[in-house]
Amino acid sequence: MKSKNIILLKTLLLSTSLSNISKYSTDKKKKGRSVAGFFGMLILFAMLIIYSSLGCIGLGVTGYISIVPTICAVTVSSIAFVFTFFKTNGYLFNFKEYDMLMALPFKVKDIAMCRFFYMYVKSLPWYAVVSLTMMVCYGIFSKAAFWIYPLWICLALFIPIIPMLIASFIGFLIAKVSSGFEKKNTIQTVLTLIFVMFCFSLSYIIEAVAKNNSGVDIAVAFDEFNKKVDAYYFPAALFSKAITLVGECKIAGLLYAVLFVAVSVLLLMAVFAIVGKNYRKINSALKSHVARKDYKLSGQKKKSVLNTLAYKEFRRFMGSTNYCVNVGVGVVMALIAGIAVLIVGFDKVVYVVTKGAPIPTDILHPAIPLFVYFLVGMLSSVASSPSLEGKNYWIVQSLPLEKKTIYQGKMLFNMYLTVPAVVFGILCFCISAKVPLINAVLYLVLGLVLCAFSTTFGCVCGIKFMRLDWENEIEVIKQGAAVCSYMFTNMLFTMGLMVLVVWLGTVTNANIVTICLILVECILTSVCYTLVLKLAK
Repeated sequence: MKSKNIILLKTLLLSTSLSNISKYSTDKKKKGRSVAGFFGMLILFAMLIIYSSLGCIGLGVTGYISIVPTICAVTVSSIAFVFTFFKTNGYLFNFKEYDMLMALPFKVKDIAMCRFFYMYVKSLPWYAVVSLTMMVCYGIFSKAAFWIYPLWICLALFIPIIPMLIASFIGFLIAKVSSGFEKKNTIQTVLTLIFVMFCFSLSYIIEAVAKNNSGVDIAVAFDEFNKKVDAYYFPAALFSKAITLVGECKIAGLLYAVLFVAVSVLLLMAVFAIVGKNYRKINSALKSHVARKDYKLSGQKKKSVLNTLAYKEFRRFMGSTNYCVNVGVGVVMALIAGIAVLIVGFDKVVYVVTKGAPIPTDILHPAIPLFVYFLVGMLSSVASSPSLEGKNYWIVQSLPLEKKTIYQGKMLFNMYLTVPAVVFGILCFCISAKVPLINAVLYLVLGLVLCAFSTTFGCVCGIKFMRLDWENEIEVIKQGAAVCSYMFTNMLFTMGLMVLVVWLGTVTNANIVTICLILVECILTSVCYTLVLKLAK
């Protein structure tokens, strides 16, 4: 990269650096958030290190350590693809500081590439933790030559580039197609959701294919895995061969390493040569708005204050692809799961989820509302909604409304969004599983209470960890402290409840367990709602 491009990249990184905020900021709240962010990242890094280490140790003990370089490349590539795909709209396209950057004396292609490397550097610690952990384990078990360590570190920097380019190019195509429509945000959201659902279904398709060879010896299975990686994703094969051959002190490994780096660099230049030609046009189209000449003044509709605020949240929800996809993907998955269970059957779904374990389906009935809620309540719109007000927060504050009324409107929208999906999903599962009527009614009541808990708890997180000084909405939609605190707490809580109700259902009446859970959730919802009212003062 040219020196002036490096300066631009450095400026972008410093403007959002947690260390920079903790070092120079005079705001105690900002410093507190940066410190909390550091600790949160350390915990997640520790979890990744433990998971990667255990996987490699298992392969080393069983004598299959030679497959670790391939697994490392595939794992890092998968993480890079997912991270980049969800960040493309907001980091590469349709970002807030677009007008400022385009006014600088840089080529359009250079700005696009700097935004790409900004994503790369921000995500690099996650890739490095996985890669370096696997490198150490591979070196210990394989007893390879010392040269693999510097080579692995160098090549690890290039592993994420190709999957990031693929994800960025898909995001570019989605942005290019949607920018030509009047309802570009809606089109972009729909196309993104379709691709996300395709990725989810792809994992089950691969698993189904793999089960056809479930009786094959594990050594043959690993050999088949290597062959499939070589055939379908050659960069992982190049990385694996480079590490393996250099570990055996063979000069051919260096040739594979050079080829791997050369392919990554050439693809990078090719993709941004294409993106650079359309970059200004796409961003300008995404930021433009359609004005109708044939507009006619019609009668005004009267709504209550809360419904008006909920409608305002709906407009904000549909106006942001990142916001809509992040919150709406769970709702869509619940609807698809409900339709699928009616077509396939409850027993078949249980067989797939439990990997064929001989579990009686009746004991799983109490977990139906929790499973549907696990999908729908994956993320709450209220967790990120307060922060999304951003620099327009003063407009909300200037309204002749109490703060609690504003947050009640936000919570009402989340209920409008989640309740229909939960009711539909629970009904579909109950019909397919032939659940008795009284049980189905209790499950529906539990589902409604869970939606209320998700809404109030999400609002508590959203207000408590509100961040208004963001430069990119992804910082609060996907990476905000409010979203992370809600998501991890709610996920662990729901999974724990699923295990608990299934176990209690085997030792006592399942309906009593459901009624007790409804009462507990009502108490928790009341506590969270009280906290919302207290924080809104």
